[in-house]
Amino acid sequence: MSLSQTEELLDAELANAAGAVLAETESATPPGGRLARWVTKGGLAILDQGLISGSNFLVSLLLARWLTQDQYGAFALAFSIFLLLSYVYQSFLAEPQAVFSGSAYSKALRGYLKTLLGIHLILTLFGVVLLGGAAAVAAAMGKDGGLPGALAGVAIASPCILFFWLMRRSFYMNLAPARATVGAFIYFVVVTGGLFVAYKRALMSPFSAYLLMALGAVGTGFFLLSQINKVLPPDTGTPPTRSQAWHKHWEYGRWALAVSVVTWIPYYMYYPLVSAFGGMAQAGQLRALMNLSLPMEQSYTALSILFLPYAARICRQHGISASGPLVRRIIMLFVGGAFAYWAVLIPLKVPVFHLLYGGKYMEVAHFIPYVAIGTTLWSAAFGPAILLRAIESPDSIFWARLAASILSLLVGVPATKWFGLWGVVVSLIIANIAAFLISMYILQRKSQTPPVLNPVLEGEG
Repeated sequence: MSLSQTEELLDAELANAAGAVLAETESATPPGGRLARWVTKGGLAILDQGLISGSNFLVSLLLARWLTQDQYGAFALAFSIFLLLSYVYQSFLAEPQAVFSGSAYSKALRGYLKTLLGIHLILTLFGVVLLGGAAAVAAAMGKDGGLPGALAGVAIASPCILFFWLMRRSFYMNLAPARATVGAFIYFVVVTGGLFVAYKRALMSPFSAYLLMALGAVGTGFFLLSQINKVLPPDTGTPPTRSQAWHKHWEYGRWALAVSVVTWIPYYMYYPLVSAFGGMAQAGQLRALMNLSLPMEQSYTALSILFLPYAARICRQHGISASGPLVRRIIMLFVGGAFAYWAVLIPLKVPVFHLLYGGKYMEVAHFIPYVAIGTTLWSAAFGPAILLRAIESPDSIFWARLAASILSLLVGVPATKWFGLWGVVVSLIIANIAAFLISMYILQRKSQTPPVLNPVLEGEG
């Protein structure tokens, strides 16, 4: 049964009653019950993202073992381009979805989701054309090392993966990560199982890896779509039209897009840079090095998805002046987790590289402590970034990330050219310091400024 067919069966009085019961239950829940509920939801969110991270991590590790360094570098380079596309998608769809589902459209989540599916089709069509064109150009230029196949594979995979992301995030609109976790498990089984089958049949390549990710994502995405009515509450408000939703997403997303570009620069520009300066194999070395931070980074991404709608509600109800304790708790949680993660991994870096890569890439294992410093600083920046997004101020994040990007371009490009991977890791540390300090400064200034009502938001409330 489709979303529209289900909505036609909903009775208006039942919808209003359900909304009232949900509100009453939330207000009547004792503090201990709320804490237990948040611990459960947080655990499920981490498990959800952990399964996705685990599948991507396993794909990366096995490809590093089974492919040549040039082929693995092609996979990494194509993935960095996909990330830039995904940043555009998140700017105009996923990030505003997390904010507006907790504020402007919180009473019409089903209708809002239908509108988002239409916007998804438009945005991903742009990505397919862009990546497919890049694959054709690479093939025409005679690029070797699997780069044309990697770009063709990511062109096929990108709309499927982004659809899967959209459906997973839809369960977080009502803070219900349980079924999203089931979908993540299905994706994990399909992708990793398919990977071993492809290897046994000598079909392993960057293209086949992306094709497996596409099949797993599209199948799981449609499974989650079939489950969404069991989670989202009945609409008690008027859902937005596509033009209305797009207008609000554009108002928010145009700044978020700028943030995405200046976020990509200090973190992912190094894959094309090291490929140009040191060859495709060095891009594979950088990917092998950064793989070890993926489990922690993906866990924090999961928590940020969970915290963002909650932070938006807190700021809407109590004002930004109430954000101080919340941002401190988020920073302490994320930085403490980073310390614990690297405290275990750094002493074991040599045996870990032997275990993960079968003796390959040992020449970059000594970079791990410096990667740990950079990712710990990156973890701290989650605190102010979540709160700035929650108050619908992506322009503030833009200025912080712009400073980091300028430093990366001024320092990172020549450092990478002259010092290779040493230049990359030092530049990442500098960029993360700048992003955190400037974000905290901007958030502190905003918390001391009298609130100004958002006329668009108030008009729809």
